[in-house]
Amino acid sequence: MDPSSLSLNGHTLTPKKVSRKKAPRHKSGEPFLRGPIPMNWLAAASKASGHGSGLGIAVALWYLSGLNLQAKTVKLSGSVLRQMGIERHAGYRGLKTLEKAGLVSVERHSGRLPMVTILGLEVEK
Repeated sequence: MDPSSLSLNGHTLTPKKVSRKKAPRHKSGEPFLRGPIPMNWLAAASKASGHGSGLGIAVALWYLSGLNLQAKTVKLSGSVLRQMGIERHAGYRGLKTLEKAGLVSVERHSGRLPMVTILGLEVEK
């Protein structure tokens, strides 16, 4: 087999080197997402949300949890949703999606921010 027969318009394919550099980090004073966050929880949030904002809500909840010393229950604020690019009504829908999937429980009161508790996943055997 002739290696030149594998070329594209006279250009040979060469494998790109994989960068061994570390991922970018936040700068001092910048907000960041704290972990560890269970991958199966995030995967379930992603699958439950489909094309909705459920995954964005999930990330916002874990961010708020990290701000509050890994608190299980947080107040979901509109300012965090706006930072994530999530509109208010999309946030309501995303929160309901996560709630239906059994990933969170929500305590709602008229005129107040919802109190959201991040739940663990039941592991199927």
